[in-house]
Amino acid sequence: MLDELLGLVPETVEPSTDRRFAFYGRCSTEDNQDPETSYRWQRGNAEKFVADGAILEDYFDVGQSRSVPWHRRPEAARLLADLKSHTRGWSAIVVGEGTRCWFGNQFSLVAPRIQAHKVEVWVPELGGRFDSHNVTHSIMMSMLGGLSESERQRVQQRTRASMDAQVLNKGRHQGGRAPYGYIVVDGPPHPNPNRASDGSRLRILSLDVATAPVVQRIFRDYIAGRGDKAIAHELNRQAIPCPSAHRPEQNRHRSQDGWQASTVSAILQNPRYTGYAIFGRWNKHEELLDPDDVAAGHITRLRRSPNHRIIRSKKPAHPAIITVETFTQAQLIRRQRASTGIGARGRLERTRRPSPREYLLRGLLRCDACGRNCQAPGDPDHGQTPHDPCWPLPSPDGSPAANPSRCAPHNRS
Repeated sequence: MLDELLGLVPETVEPSTDRRFAFYGRCSTEDNQDPETSYRWQRGNAEKFVADGAILEDYFDVGQSRSVPWHRRPEAARLLADLKSHTRGWSAIVVGEGTRCWFGNQFSLVAPRIQAHKVEVWVPELGGRFDSHNVTHSIMMSMLGGLSESERQRVQQRTRASMDAQVLNKGRHQGGRAPYGYIVVDGPPHPNPNRASDGSRLRILSLDVATAPVVQRIFRDYIAGRGDKAIAHELNRQAIPCPSAHRPEQNRHRSQDGWQASTVSAILQNPRYTGYAIFGRWNKHEELLDPDDVAAGHITRLRRSPNHRIIRSKKPAHPAIITVETFTQAQLIRRQRASTGIGARGRLERTRRPSPREYLLRGLLRCDACGRNCQAPGDPDHGQTPHDPCWPLPSPDGSPAANPSRCAPHNRS
């Protein structure tokens, strides 16, 4: 009675039955979780934890990593926005598992915003609501964020080690889009007995009879001396569908605007065409979204992995489109071209920028002296100067050419 007269509420008082909650949970698809199952068990934990209250609103993020700050998660951002609404109907937030909701120092950044609107936070790991004046609670939430971060790192390391071993020893296809020239088909039963009993089968790479010859042609033309841009131009001229046009369902992020030099370059540098399983050529790298605002979180970008992180299977894992010797020869040529100067690279066969004029014989004429493709005359207004001739051309007065060691047909088709 004295506490009541003084307006004090003991910490041992049970939650009142009229307390109304909003539930927040998160599920990441990186570890192949079922979003529906994950939502059910997290919501169930929250309901048991606040059995005397009522959950009125659900906020559940799917496919969001725990390292993403709350304001960049769709449902968490909606929850933060609803804090300002006077008609929200709830006065407390409950979570099913703290490590799924906060990462690192995220709680220390979010909690003040929530408490500023007089909303409580209930966390199962604390056994009740979070009290900002309780030092033990602050320490425990900091430890919870650190545990969440270390758990994520351990899962990443274990998953990567397992996938590396599967590729190295068994040559297993680890998913993703099949390279141009291959298709993904069902293979033998899954090695996991439980999954095999459910009818699951491994996914393996098989030759695509329509595009595998195109890959062989690209390597053949490149070794013969043609450049990436010249190969792409010839494929477009012959109306051969580019990878995104051949399989638009796998390349919805592509514009399907024809072959590009970068597309040809990616094919020439993909060692999977030799029949060996290759894994880890690219890795995810997290960097700060804004170096001046650490609270904005990180953004994930793909970067090429160093050579020691790339895994190759011990033996061939799928049908080869080209031989190892052919691929090695193409890489040696590519390194040789990259190590030369601008002048040497400029003498490689290539196509010029698109021109409004249509040349009917483009790509069909070649020089008998050097074998290079003949091109249209350069346009001085656009900074393109004609190449010097490589075989004698008659001068205007009929006298022999001054320099018979160079080739003129390169710009005189």
